[in-house]
Amino acid sequence: MEAIPMKESRTIQSKLVLPPDTNHMNSIFGGKVLAYIDEIAAITAMKHARQQVVVTASIDSVDFLSSARVGDVLELEANVTSTGRTSMEVYVRVKSKNLETGQEKLTTESFLTMVAMGEDGKPTPVPPVLPESEGEKLFFEAAPARREYRKNRVKTPKI
Repeated sequence: MEAIPMKESRTIQSKLVLPPDTNHMNSIFGGKVLAYIDEIAAITAMKHARQQVVVTASIDSVDFLSSARVGDVLELEANVTSTGRTSMEVYVRVKSKNLETGQEKLTTESFLTMVAMGEDGKPTPVPPVLPESEGEKLFFEAAPARREYRKNRVKTPKI
């Protein structure tokens, strides 16, 4: 399979933070942000795999760095940063912007593992990803360490 440039999977979505999306402090529910992250990761993985069915295998990390409030606009950006045989690592960055002040801040970063599924309901191979820019290469080169961390985390005995 021919490698697909990382930039081809790049996906951007904007979301307005509305009152039903927030808690009693008028800041967005973390679960709402997670739903947005999962959705954009799926779209990004579908674009890379060039097929409609992908599943979330794991949300490897989610770092909530700051909150977004009612009226803020969230901008989510995602890319496939690495691939396995049937899996894709997707990085998602979420920024918030206050439209009145223009202030922007990084609110959340996350890595997810998505798996492409064939018509038979089983994992199906995906093309490799090709990093081109310096930033893309940094994400790509750090992927084996993240993959190793995931493997070790899964092996950890559960209480």
